[in-house]
Amino acid sequence: MANFKDLNFKNIGALVRVDFNVPLNDAYEITDDTRMTAAIPTIEKILADGGSVVLMSHLGRPKDGPTEKYSLKHLVAHLSHLLGGKEVIFADDCISDEALKMSSNLKPEQVLLLENLRFYKEEEKGDEAFAEKLSKHGDFWVNDAFGTAHRAHASTTIVAKFFPKDKRSFGYLMETEVNNGNKVIDNPASPVTAIVGGAKVSDKIKLLEKLIDISDNILIGGGMAYTFIKAQGGQIGKSLCENEFLDLAITTLALAKDQNCQIHLPSDSVVADNFSADANFKIVNSNEIEEDWMGLDIGPDATEAYSNVIKNSKTILWNGPMGVFEFENFSKGTFGVANAVADATTLGAFSLIGGGDSVAAINKAGLNDKVSFVSTGGGAMLEFLEGKVLPGIAAVTE
Repeated sequence: MANFKDLNFKNIGALVRVDFNVPLNDAYEITDDTRMTAAIPTIEKILADGGSVVLMSHLGRPKDGPTEKYSLKHLVAHLSHLLGGKEVIFADDCISDEALKMSSNLKPEQVLLLENLRFYKEEEKGDEAFAEKLSKHGDFWVNDAFGTAHRAHASTTIVAKFFPKDKRSFGYLMETEVNNGNKVIDNPASPVTAIVGGAKVSDKIKLLEKLIDISDNILIGGGMAYTFIKAQGGQIGKSLCENEFLDLAITTLALAKDQNCQIHLPSDSVVADNFSADANFKIVNSNEIEEDWMGLDIGPDATEAYSNVIKNSKTILWNGPMGVFEFENFSKGTFGVANAVADATTLGAFSLIGGGDSVAAINKAGLNDKVSFVSTGGGAMLEFLEGKVLPGIAAVTE
């Protein structure tokens, strides 16, 4: 498959699947345009070559057809701004005769944005007839929506059937996501350290199994740490715990030991007397939490120990926060880890921030430009790192 930069789109109508699923406030203003910004280089390359661009995306989870709240028309002005003031034409449907007429009349260097794909139930169902209608908007299909690559939806996967193999490709964003994900999976420079946080062991167990194979260290934080601590006989009070996964936690620790991968659990925790920003809090040993208290962050000793491991690493993957970083009193562990990842990167390590809450944390810490790569796809990157074949990738490569 050709690299995207080597393709020439002169006089070609490109149908580009982007991920413009951005958050909007009550006034329909975009509160975080990261996903839109990430797609701009792909769009600009096609236009610079002398091609035209038809953009398709979903936004939110509309339940019953067209909804004002989820209309992509709210993105038109900002998209035009991101493209240096270029006009963005908007079609108020994605498969109507009028929309198809608009795309067929596009001239080179023009941009058309189609209305929200999910206004049709057929999009998420992966409906073939719907995908075929979408395919009529272009001569060449570009998938640049990594955030939805793990879903076999009409626009991310099924539409590929209607384009010959030499008329489909990744865009720059998708290409970069895949290449950076592969840097962690295929022969990463060691020591390899994975930082895995978040609420549940059950969400991350497949990832942990994969990471044990390739990592020297796995640093565990967030609510999931307390399932491991309880499994080993610790007292965790009212901390989050998946009791049905205690045996699996023990099995995971044993598997890591067999593979010479060291799983680190937080030695101390910041505990609170209830789940709120202004709860009373104190620092205790993670396996000695009193019964009416809950762990909401890794403690200062754990933060320091984790930071030392990170700074001595050559490849770092971070997926999931160390605590409830949205509450200031329980954010020090997450931001301590963020700083350590940035410092290690400065020392020459490759660091991948694997989507989701870790991205929010690295952005909040103002360190997103101090790490090697920040993924735009939480669930997609998780499944990619687990070793799954993502339908949106296979649709281009296979």
